[in-house]
Amino acid sequence: MGDDDDDLDELLDEIEKKFCRNVSVASAARADSNEAGNYGKDSDGQRKYSATKPEKPISSVTEDIDALLEELLEEDYSDSPQPKHEQFTKGPQVEKKLSSQSGGRKCCPVFVGGSSVTNGVGTATSKRSCDQLRCTSCDFRVLMFDDCEWDSSCDYLFLRNNMPDRQKLRAKLKKRRGLRAYACQCSWFSTLEPTDLQDRPQLRWVCGKHQD
Repeated sequence: MGDDDDDLDELLDEIEKKFCRNVSVASAARADSNEAGNYGKDSDGQRKYSATKPEKPISSVTEDIDALLEELLEEDYSDSPQPKHEQFTKGPQVEKKLSSQSGGRKCCPVFVGGSSVTNGVGTATSKRSCDQLRCTSCDFRVLMFDDCEWDSSCDYLFLRNNMPDRQKLRAKLKKRRGLRAYACQCSWFSTLEPTDLQDRPQLRWVCGKHQD
């Protein structure tokens, strides 16, 4: 009976030691893990805070992220191209401007005539006198003088020095009712009846378009 009691006491002592050792080991492990999560050691052996420890509350971090997103959105908006509706409103204006520049009609054929001949767009059936003439040789616009003709003393040098001053050009003009005098910087011509410029190849004059 005494031996049995001794054996039982030894068994309880062994269980107690084993149980207590496991508890102490587990507690030590938890303590070490907590300490390792909160602290680390640098090369000098001094403790320092681990990067895993949050420096700011979660709410503060969320507010910082929201502020950063708003700033990025504002920068994107300022750098973004013009809205589409602005491009569409400008498009028709540009198109209208281009059409107005490229619009107009040309005489075909090109006629010149006396002061009694109506000015406008000339056609084969309507022999109007073109008042939008331009010279392809000197690139000057052709000037017209109603009820006048050029004096026989008019020459190239006179036109070269006085074009396009209408007042100075009148020095070589003579009054002649019904006629019309034409001149650029390099050529001059007087006529009474409608004349097709195809019959006057020495005159390098073309129609510069009539605006509608």
